[in-house]
Amino acid sequence: MDRNTLRDQIQSLRQAIEEHQYRYYVLNSPTIGDSEFDRLFKQLEELEDTYPEYKSSDSPTQRVGGGVQESFKKATHQTAMLSLSNVFSESEFLDFDTKVRKILEKNAHESLDYFAELKFDGLSISLNYENGKLIRAATRGDGLVGEDVTENIRTIPAVPLKLRGTHIPKFLEVRGEILMLKRDFEELNARQLENNEKLFANPRNAAAGALRQLDPKVTASRKLHLFCYGLGEVRGGDRPLSQAALYKSFPEWGLPVGPLWKACHGVHQILEFYKHVGDQRESLDFAIDGVVVKLNSYSEIDQAGYVARSPRGMVAFKFPAEEEVTQVLDIIIQVGRTGALTPVAILEPVSVGGVMVSRATLHNEQEIARKDVRIGDYVFVRRAGDVIPEVVSVVESKRAGHLEKFRFPDACPVCRGALEREQNMVLVRCSNPMCSAQFKERLKHFVSKNALDVKGLGDRVCEQLVDEGLVKQLPDLFQLTLAQIRALEGFADLSAQKVYDAISAARITTLSRFLFALGIRHCGETVAKKLAHHYGSVLNLQNGLEQLLEIPDIGVEIERSLKEYFSNTEHSQEFNALVSLLEIKHEDHKASESLKGMIVVITGTLPTLSRGEAIKLIESHGGMVSGSVSKKTSFVLAGEEAGSKLEKAIALGVPVITEEELLARVGAA
Repeated sequence: MDRNTLRDQIQSLRQAIEEHQYRYYVLNSPTIGDSEFDRLFKQLEELEDTYPEYKSSDSPTQRVGGGVQESFKKATHQTAMLSLSNVFSESEFLDFDTKVRKILEKNAHESLDYFAELKFDGLSISLNYENGKLIRAATRGDGLVGEDVTENIRTIPAVPLKLRGTHIPKFLEVRGEILMLKRDFEELNARQLENNEKLFANPRNAAAGALRQLDPKVTASRKLHLFCYGLGEVRGGDRPLSQAALYKSFPEWGLPVGPLWKACHGVHQILEFYKHVGDQRESLDFAIDGVVVKLNSYSEIDQAGYVARSPRGMVAFKFPAEEEVTQVLDIIIQVGRTGALTPVAILEPVSVGGVMVSRATLHNEQEIARKDVRIGDYVFVRRAGDVIPEVVSVVESKRAGHLEKFRFPDACPVCRGALEREQNMVLVRCSNPMCSAQFKERLKHFVSKNALDVKGLGDRVCEQLVDEGLVKQLPDLFQLTLAQIRALEGFADLSAQKVYDAISAARITTLSRFLFALGIRHCGETVAKKLAHHYGSVLNLQNGLEQLLEIPDIGVEIERSLKEYFSNTEHSQEFNALVSLLEIKHEDHKASESLKGMIVVITGTLPTLSRGEAIKLIESHGGMVSGSVSKKTSFVLAGEEAGSKLEKAIALGVPVITEEELLARVGAA
């Protein structure tokens, strides 16, 4: 066979295999059987093995090309992967619709155009395509930074290694869900049982375990699937103007979408779709836990704006959680890091929604009294939002004999400190800041992944350190010796060295991580980042607490909490001690202060800068980017096809500048 004929045959086989995969995974209409597909695949493999000079990284045979990895590298998303707010009932969804119409300034009789799709119970993934080729895949992580799982994602046949069709932007950041089909999950558990290995609780856990395998060959054996639903960054091409248009483009590009979706006009069509999907739920090949409802128009989503990392124009409309009946064996009181007392029911283990549940929250003292939950009762248990187990109600017909009413403690069950009641007497707190239970939870939070991220320092070790008296205050963590860690139960030389090294590495951190790690009430990750961005250094923060209310989205409650923290002698001493022990960096290394304190809104397509590049430029010069225009907006950066944000800026008298003017302001022109 001459070289040209051989090359043409290999290329023809590749195209045929890719076409069959496209028809199977995207169009759901295969034209050949599995055995015929396997024959074509085997033929291509044999030709490429015989003539390795014709192998190509984007060949269907090269999906499992990488070797075993030592670990997953960090991967920063071009555009943040947002989370969604949840609603659990028709009334809550109608409230969401009312709020969105109010934000968009629609009258009571004007219906909105929505887009409804399935909420898959899987793992979010971001796929980067450059010039049509897959160059990186990353997990969601914290929404800003995930883990690079490219080699594992390449093993999934439903993920195209190169896109097809025309009008494909030069760069695409595709958002989708990785999941395992129910039948593949059952087959996997059957194999696990046969090999006397651990069974997976549900398809989501199985998919998560498969995606995080360091050996891509193991991932390939687990039969994962992909459904796409959104876009992040888009460069060098047109972004679809609506969700419906995007769902049309995805299959044209070779990207699979879910089987059930609909463009809806008004809430009634959404409710009909929600009911239809609920009726189909059990017969689907994969697990879902609700319906995602979005404004259909991307410009309206931008106009609606964002709260923290959640878009106001989208919501997850969850299905009612599954419920089971089990017995309450005990009721204990947990003390959290802020001193809040939470009653927890210890249950006879029961499977709820595919997960074994042995504990469930009782929320607070009033909820226990309202539901009249007693030790020995049989209760309905559900996973609220399919996540947090909670006791719904007592099965009174199964109450045997006389069971004593549960009495909430009069003092902290751990330190016997006095209790304080807040929020209309609902929330009960231990008033003793030195309570060991509070401190254990504070320490766990301090070393957690999104805080100082001290690897190897899990909950059990944190409790050991406190119980042994080795860590009485947070700064004590950095005074630990290797010998003290080695002496703890369960540690050997190597494990002790790893924890010691992890603590040492955690001495270098960023201002936002440090502030979040302190566990100050109402100071979550988003607030910590806003504070770090505004102040830039520990000293500026300490000296500038009077400026708190000038920071966007920092309200009176957050201000009060921060001032209470710094006015407390013990906390102030702890803070200063930590500052002296740590090297605290500010992650936004500012090129200048030319935009310091300015709030900027970006709208339209800029001539040379992508949205992500413009945000980085503004923030590197001290500015802050907001998603919506208000009287507090310093100026609007407008490009081509600027929409409602530009109109609102003009109406409010907010200055509007071009990319060229922005570059001149920051000295980059």
